[in-house]
Amino acid sequence: MRTARLIPVLAATALPVLGLAPTAAAQAAPAASAPAAPAGTAVQPIIGGGYANNAAWAARLFSNGRQTCSASIIAPTWILTAKHCVGGGGLSFRIGSLDQTTGGTVANGVGVYNHTSADLSLVKLDRSVPGTYARLGQPGSVSVNQTVQVYGWGATSQCGSEATCQSRYLKVADVIVTGACRDAYNGSAICARRGNGITAGGDSGGPMMAGGVQVGVASTSDRQTTTAYTNATAYRAWIQSVAGV
Repeated sequence: MRTARLIPVLAATALPVLGLAPTAAAQAAPAASAPAAPAGTAVQPIIGGGYANNAAWAARLFSNGRQTCSASIIAPTWILTAKHCVGGGGLSFRIGSLDQTTGGTVANGVGVYNHTSADLSLVKLDRSVPGTYARLGQPGSVSVNQTVQVYGWGATSQCGSEATCQSRYLKVADVIVTGACRDAYNGSAICARRGNGITAGGDSGGPMMAGGVQVGVASTSDRQTTTAYTNATAYRAWIQSVAGV
């Protein structure tokens, strides 16, 4: 999502990019195990869905200390996210914690590599981060009518300013693949319809997982029924040429 506001984009799906105004600061903190869904929480994450229990490869993206997007770590020094998430500069990431406010490892982005024609960005970190990395799928890893999982810390409802209803804890929802489409930059994308939830502002850049491998990166959503994820399997050669994985 863009760091300032919701912006319509020219994509085949005619969906708005997952943008929000950033608000919360990223601060380093001691590692702590993230709890399950906190008791008494009124809103549901990802607009539906539920709280993730295990996603050590998940990364929360901050721009100039403010929460903006979701992401994944794919190698010790490499983050995969959406291109429209990285334009604000001052990038940092909390990696390996389900709680975006504490735990895990905080690392800074020192190099940004954008795909020229798709909503994909690779960010080089200023340090090597040990842990579990997202495994990337190959062409054929996902198919139409398959139920896949999407992850992010984004808005939990259509609350107007989506920066005000971000989830503290990482969310997950099932969506059902409907076919090929285009992302926010007219790149190859995977479209999916709502299962038990749908993505919203703040989920941009987060992964779509199919059978335990990452096949997509969140690009656009209508917040109700349809979401589009840049097809990471279609850009494997580019990812490997930059990040070596």
